Amino acid sequence: MYERYREERDYRKAVCISSSNMISSKNCSTSIKICEIIAKKLSEKNISNTLVDLRKHEITPCVGCGGCYVSRRCCSDPQFNGIYDKIAQADYLFIVSPHYAPIPAKLNILLEKMEQITFLHWWKDNTYQSELYQIPTGIISHGGGSDWALFSYKTMVNDTIANALDTIQLKTIPYNNEWNTGISLPIKRAVETESIFPVQEYDWNVLEAKIREYADIVLQEI
Repeated sequence: MYERYREERDYRKAVCISSSNMISSKNCSTSIKICEIIAKKLSEKNISNTLVDLRKHEITPCVGCGGCYVSRRCCSDPQFNGIYDKIAQADYLFIVSPHYAPIPAKLNILLEKMEQITFLHWWKDNTYQSELYQIPTGIISHGGGSDWALFSYKTMVNDTIANALDTIQLKTIPYNNEWNTGISLPIKRAVETESIFPVQEYDWNVLEAKIREYADIVLQEI
């Protein structure tokens, strides 16, 4: 029913997933801001970009029914299938995730279902290559801490996502030898206000330079 490989075309596509759950942040979401920086970089390379804001999708956990073995799609979750279709037709994938002990719930569901689709077929045939096989993927994490927290975010967020991507057969692109599962971004400072949440301030000039540098590394894979 579904083609294994992406269509042949003269232009390139990317998908950028904003994994934040925070509805209250609206368009001020840090994850969305990072995705917008990536989108600007992609447009300079004439690469189209689809933003997937997981706050706008009601996806449901995998229940292990096995229906995806036949259809290569979830038989009960059209919103997941829509996201999966977009990724399957992409040349690049970017996943932007805050640190939520360790990753946001909807991102976990998304990865879980993609893993299940790939694993069931690989289990029956170890030569199986999924529709997502080797799509270059960049992982960008962020949290509420400054530089001292970054390696903690790498372990809990980047490495967790990269482990799932390996099973799904996506290709995680390293930033360098030390940051082999993408990059993590610090805050400049956290400011206490009347809100129950701290206000996080960023040095966006510094962060944008690093995001653009990493996006270039990912794009060099094709």
